[in-house]
Amino acid sequence: MARKRIIITGGGPAGLMAADVLSVAHEVHLYEKEKNIGQKFLVAGKGGLNITNNFRGSALTGRYTPAGFMDEALSGFSPEDLRGWLSGMGISTFTGSSDKVFTDKDLPAIDILNKIREKLLSQGVQFHTEHTFTGFDENNAITFRHQDQSICVKADYLVFALGGASWSVTGSDGTWRAVFESMGVSTRPFQSSNCGINISWPEGIRKSHAGKPLKNIRLFTADRETKGEAIITEYGLEGTAVYALVPVLRDMLQARIPATLSLDLKPFNTVEQLLRKASASRITSKEYASFFHLNTAGLAVIKAFTDKDTYLAPEGFIRSMKGLQIPVDSLRPVEEAISTIGGICTGEVDRCFSLKRYPWIYVTGEMVDWDAPTGGFLLQGCFSMGHLAARSILEQARDL
Repeated sequence: MARKRIIITGGGPAGLMAADVLSVAHEVHLYEKEKNIGQKFLVAGKGGLNITNNFRGSALTGRYTPAGFMDEALSGFSPEDLRGWLSGMGISTFTGSSDKVFTDKDLPAIDILNKIREKLLSQGVQFHTEHTFTGFDENNAITFRHQDQSICVKADYLVFALGGASWSVTGSDGTWRAVFESMGVSTRPFQSSNCGINISWPEGIRKSHAGKPLKNIRLFTADRETKGEAIITEYGLEGTAVYALVPVLRDMLQARIPATLSLDLKPFNTVEQLLRKASASRITSKEYASFFHLNTAGLAVIKAFTDKDTYLAPEGFIRSMKGLQIPVDSLRPVEEAISTIGGICTGEVDRCFSLKRYPWIYVTGEMVDWDAPTGGFLLQGCFSMGHLAARSILEQARDL
């Protein structure tokens, strides 16, 4: 097999994984816009790096949309495979709550990134930082801007892992869309995913309860629900329980359907159970907090979205506590989102993520229009995409 020259643009999880697989057999050059690789990876690792999860089969693939798009990548490089890859570099992992998998608590994200970089360097990967992708020249050479100079580079295969559009300080600003659009590759505007939601709180909640948690709650819409925790903010709500419902709320907002989030503060009790308990005790509104073990924040939220008569009547209060209707104004902006949807349309790529119009060009990671919740699914998806793209290139190069 002839040794090929391969350029990878983007030093995040997808690009690093592709570089690892390809550098065993080919000359690999990795170009990165920032001074250092993995900037968004480092941000994600603050407070503990949830690298993947313990899900398998349909329990894993079912968390990704559009349905089926990520199946081959995830089966080819699973959470178990990712843990094995990390273990080979001396990076231990453990399973935490809700089947989330974390890297060693005593190993900062920067140390993990350095171990990956050292592995790639030992395999001959050449890193070129502070190189911004600008497009292609008339001879189809890829072009970069480096220190106010334009650089053209030729390669046999190209792998792009340019990221989405959130956390632009890390380098993923989504400006590359214009280049691909000019090549006839369809893209979609970026939108927020895994983000907070804007709610018109009364001033009292913003002043007195911003930053307080709503723990052990159930959030639901007409066709989806999630359990967990949310944090009250000055603008609305954020947290893992909220993020899981963002795709549904986003669809409602786009369709100009009133977007309403239902809040259940007592998910382990039925309405009937609570009614019987309250009836036997003959409680008054002044006793709600202690009787139902509600914190002041939960009580204030109920009061904000119920009328006086409903709030003062125990039955009305209980039904509100079990299904409080909270109007959602909008999603938080792309810049604040943990991840984004949008980018290159899935119909533009084949099963291994090469562009149908340009089969020597592969696009991976968050720059493609797929979605997944937090909980290790996002990082796993990016690693798996980079792995599948690289395997495809190995197979093509072997057949030439």
